[in-house]
Amino acid sequence: MTATILKRQFITDAAGNPVGVILPLEEFALVEKILEERFPTSGEADKLERMKQAAHDPLFLEDLHETMSAFAEVDNEWWERTR
Repeated sequence: MTATILKRQFITDAAGNPVGVILPLEEFALVEKILEERFPTSGEADKLERMKQAAHDPLFLEDLHETMSAFAEVDNEWWERTR
């Protein structure tokens, strides 16, 4: 049995600029408290407000439409058809 070794993985935007990083859990544990202090998680009211805004965000709606279209294709290919 081989062990899985995780390393930092950088997330880049379309232009190749680094915008984020995926950390192994051991490394995340080292910085978790600092991140929570600097970037507190938003409350329920803030999350609800962002959900309301998403309904009018053209990029979100375009992404949603693309995702739903892809799922419709896969569903059509893989689900059993009723006769």
